[in-house]
Amino acid sequence: MRILGISAHYHDAAAALTEDGYPVALAEEERFTRIKHDSSFPRNAIKFVLQKLNGKELDYIVFYEKPFLKFERFIISSLSFFPGTWRVFVEGMLSYIKEKMWIRSL
Repeated sequence: MRILGISAHYHDAAAALTEDGYPVALAEEERFTRIKHDSSFPRNAIKFVLQKLNGKELDYIVFYEKPFLKFERFIISSLSFFPGTWRVFVEGMLSYIKEKMWIRSL
């Protein structure tokens, strides 16, 4: 069984390929973009690990995060320390609205 795992939008985006439970290829996006702790969707890392398939098909693609649960935690923690967190709250809301909530469509 071959599984592609994707981690994105929360510092150090990466992709991993496992076959029968063993790691075959792993890569962080910052390796390709040269942006330290790159949190963008790991397109380059995915391309790299998929090259290791050698024509075989994937069985599953998995993403570790539940964005709505994370969003709820973000709201609660930001409001708990308001007004000291207002800047973080605004930046975080923009990030969620623009990208993090729509991971399935990516």
